[in-house]
Amino acid sequence: MTTFRRLVEEWRLPGLRRVVLAVPQWFPKANIIDCPREAAMAFPHLQQPSFLLASLKADSINKPFAQRCQDLVKVIEDFPAKELHTIFPWLVESIFGSLDGVLVGWNLRCLQGRVNPVEYGIAMEFLDPGGPMMKLVYKLQAEDYKFDFPVSYLPGPVKASIQERVLPDSPLYHNKVQFPPSGGLGLNLALNPFEYYIFFFALSLITQKPLPVSFHVRTSDCAYFILVDRYLSWFLPTEGSVPPPFSSSPGGASPSPAPRTPAMPFASYGLHHTSLLKRHISHQTSVNADPASHEIWRSETLLQVFVEMWLHHYSLEMYQKMQSPHAKLEVLHYRLSVSSALHSPAQPSLQALHAYQESFAPTEEHVLVVRLLLKHLHAFANSLKPEQTSPSAHSHATSPLEEFKRRAAVPRFVQQKLYVFLQHCFGHWPLDASFRAVLEMWLSYLQPWRYAPEKQAQSSDSQPRCVSEKWAPFVQENLLMYTKLFVGFLNRALRTDLVSPKNALMVFRVAKVFAQPNLAEMIQKGEQLFLEPELVIPHRQHRLFPAPTVTGSFLSPWPPAVTDASFKVKSHVYSLEGQDCKYIPMFGPEVRTLVLRLAQLITQAKQTAKSISDQCVESPSGRSFLSWSWLGFCPTDPNGCYPANDLDEMGQDSVRKTDEYLEKALEYLRQIFRLSESQLAQLTLALGNTQDENGKKQLPDCIVGEDGLILTPLGRYQIINGLRRFEIEYQGDSELQPIRSYEIASLVRVLFRLSSAINHRFAGQMVALCSRDDFLGSFCRYHLTEPALANRHLLSPVGRRQASHARGPRLSLRFLGSYRTLLSLLLAFFVASLFRIGPLPCSVLLILVYLLYAMAMTLLTERGKLHQL
Repeated sequence: MTTFRRLVEEWRLPGLRRVVLAVPQWFPKANIIDCPREAAMAFPHLQQPSFLLASLKADSINKPFAQRCQDLVKVIEDFPAKELHTIFPWLVESIFGSLDGVLVGWNLRCLQGRVNPVEYGIAMEFLDPGGPMMKLVYKLQAEDYKFDFPVSYLPGPVKASIQERVLPDSPLYHNKVQFPPSGGLGLNLALNPFEYYIFFFALSLITQKPLPVSFHVRTSDCAYFILVDRYLSWFLPTEGSVPPPFSSSPGGASPSPAPRTPAMPFASYGLHHTSLLKRHISHQTSVNADPASHEIWRSETLLQVFVEMWLHHYSLEMYQKMQSPHAKLEVLHYRLSVSSALHSPAQPSLQALHAYQESFAPTEEHVLVVRLLLKHLHAFANSLKPEQTSPSAHSHATSPLEEFKRRAAVPRFVQQKLYVFLQHCFGHWPLDASFRAVLEMWLSYLQPWRYAPEKQAQSSDSQPRCVSEKWAPFVQENLLMYTKLFVGFLNRALRTDLVSPKNALMVFRVAKVFAQPNLAEMIQKGEQLFLEPELVIPHRQHRLFPAPTVTGSFLSPWPPAVTDASFKVKSHVYSLEGQDCKYIPMFGPEVRTLVLRLAQLITQAKQTAKSISDQCVESPSGRSFLSWSWLGFCPTDPNGCYPANDLDEMGQDSVRKTDEYLEKALEYLRQIFRLSESQLAQLTLALGNTQDENGKKQLPDCIVGEDGLILTPLGRYQIINGLRRFEIEYQGDSELQPIRSYEIASLVRVLFRLSSAINHRFAGQMVALCSRDDFLGSFCRYHLTEPALANRHLLSPVGRRQASHARGPRLSLRFLGSYRTLLSLLLAFFVASLFRIGPLPCSVLLILVYLLYAMAMTLLTERGKLHQL
């Protein structure tokens, strides 16, 4: 007995969580009982709740993963719920990890079938909605067990509301808040087994630490992503009904908990209400049993948990406060005070506004899972057959799942939280290619017709199909999702490098979606309905615009349908932006100006990509192997460089794709906003991309100030993205330039001393020779003077004043210190040796060839000067 007590005893060591003592080596192996059920039967006095838990914890350390899962399946099958409920919290945490992110559990986010096929198959079978783990959940559900879930790990707005003793709007939390006992710390939620399991499953996406950047995992292939898809397909089926829960006994199925239909109406889910509608937690209402909702309680719970845990990280009330210029100015002052070394404590209101912006940062993996949820919700809500959606179908008896599909429409359920979530992502996501995940999530929500069962196949000519008029109510009830977020995307696109193929693709994707036939007309019609003035009619006076309501159960009495389309649109806008919002029409002059600016940048980016492509093509071919610059006889241009771009690494195929994306995006924008060809042509001319008389690009956009040129925001954008640049040249003595990587440092220094001595010794003779007006004078000027000196400008582009130089003629031998010059000479001597030409004759031959070349260049130079005169 003492040995078994030592076996199950737990120690707490610093930095470790519950390490269990291993079995002593002297303990006879024959006396070790593998099956917990046999141990319980052999030692009835040891049937204590902690024995099974301690045994499983010991196995989790000593046994391999496959064996542990097999043992868990046997335990779930053999043990009663009375003993299983003690291991359930530990088992859930060991699978999904701890809420504080310290324990990773089974690490489902990194488990992939192609990397670990055995572990992947075992985990997916165990956690399948029809697998052993869900069987354990239903087994405990039948006994009505409750498990405590700490409020401190809930999303920020929900946690803040509960801690302020205000009942959250979502019915998911009603009748679950448990006050701590005297001396206890923290609030808890009393959850049933299914809720407890789904809470942990959903939060494991948020609470676990982000994956390292060096660890590449394709989210769509990981076990967690596939489990989300399976749970959605199982509990929110597009065809058929939800499979019934497993039977806890041979006699019948496990009972379902009472639905959360309140006896008296409470603040509607997602409603931006006043303080009078907020009810104190101590006044939680009781629930009434609705037998019709027993069939869908799991579907309702799963959907509410996913939406709350993944999207409800930003408060709608705080978002509306942040829209005012006064609040934005306060946040700016708060950030400045934080960055200052000496600052006074900020006010609580400022800290709250700052916390709204910085508290939660979604990951790309998080966004991809939310997109999966949105796509499935569209398919689920649109899976009703036409006869089920007709008005006459409401009078006939329909199944609870069909009623759930009809009443749990996406705009009424997920719209508010998704809108604030997307607004935060659009405003805070880095300006890089990872924004593609957020973009595709947004575009998936905007196109429910892509997931409707009656969707048509694409035509053979790849023309986009027309959006049916049946989707006009969806567009109108989600007007801000289309218009305000489109403006947010325009502001992001104006600050990104459109020469990058990935950024060009994002602009193309948005333009293509909004250019679908009839969609722009639907959006414009929705804006007209919102901007329609209120008629002074008695029954429409003093109208309030509440948000669409979703009560505790989707089978509760539904409010009468509103046939006024204008009222629906205004209700949608005011519920999300507030009654005093300032709406900017998508087809108004302000947005049209932004679109024209984007069209300008698209044209610029196309020309920049073309110039980079031309440079990449001409660079190898323009430098022949035996060219004079290669031989080192012509000075190299130290300033001849071009700003790097990711196109250089991706090749000509990426350049072609970039040009194609931008060309099509420009065409789609022209279709959406009805831009004429003449307008686009004027934009191209207004950009100033044409070359000046010197054949060089114009300067970045700037204005003249007291101290010189000052860059405008457009000029900064042009410089950052390599669209334009200042003509910065080396203005110093070419002989004193830093030693380059292709030069021999010691040899360059020796040649400089030698040439300096020659120039000092024969300075007078050089001046006399270069002053002659005959061919000899021209020949000496060609070799002893720098032609570029006369045309150089000062570093500052202001005034374009000529630089004054007093340098006379001089000899430069620095070209002999270059690796390629010496290599070229050695190559010439080697080729000459093949023809039995000695070093001395070869040197004479090279000098003669160079003299002929120099004489020809002298004649051409003098002729060019005569033409200039």
